[in-house]
Amino acid sequence: MLQNMYLPSLTLNCFMRTTALTLLLLVCFAPPVAKSQAMSVAYSGYHIHGGTKKDSSMVAMLAKYKDSVGKAMNTIVGFSVHGLYKKQPESVLGNFMADAVKTIGEQVFKQPIDAAFINYGGVRGYIPKGDITIGQMFELMPFDNILVLQKIKGDSLLSFLDHVADKNGWPISGITMNIREKKAVDILVGGKPLSLDSSYTIANADYIVNGGDDTNMLKIFPKISNGYLVRDALISYVKLLTDLGRPIDAKIEKRITYADN
Repeated sequence: MLQNMYLPSLTLNCFMRTTALTLLLLVCFAPPVAKSQAMSVAYSGYHIHGGTKKDSSMVAMLAKYKDSVGKAMNTIVGFSVHGLYKKQPESVLGNFMADAVKTIGEQVFKQPIDAAFINYGGVRGYIPKGDITIGQMFELMPFDNILVLQKIKGDSLLSFLDHVADKNGWPISGITMNIREKKAVDILVGGKPLSLDSSYTIANADYIVNGGDDTNMLKIFPKISNGYLVRDALISYVKLLTDLGRPIDAKIEKRITYADN
């Protein structure tokens, strides 16, 4: 079921490494420059447009990689009846993405996950109505963020949820809560009230657990990771639902609401 989950990222990375190698060769085989101490730096801007002359040798070298990457990116992995879009404090796209991380994360790490999160700023696209391709999943999550688990105490989870509330809500799975005056209240984890003394296993991207987006409260906790990408979890979840004969869809479930509404 999780077979070939790394293919999209590996294919794109191969293309990127090839491009980097090309740049390296251009530097290595450039005409030698006499040794001297640079007294000033000059530069020129070059406008790239449709009429720009192509380097035929570079185009030929990259052609075979372009074909393989294009084929992988255009692979259809699912179908959406309505399309999924993001908004705050909760959205169908956010619920789908957070559920994907929680569901696939439990399969990858072979352990229960109490809650999974997606930082709102990391969602860079949407899932359109109709066929869903791997390329569209790359547009949705273009970063090679790694999925990381942490076991944290309830008081630290509360601090993190207060941060989520202050940011007007992030995609979340496994938790419901209200936002009142930029704080998280009425928190339920797995349907039970948050216990400050209990331990919880949560899933995030490495960017977040390393303090990105001002989440320094998570940096002190040990990290469990095997290099698996958040984007691959999304792709695997789409494939999982497709294999079950289900379209890619989600509902608003009042996971995060404003307490005054």
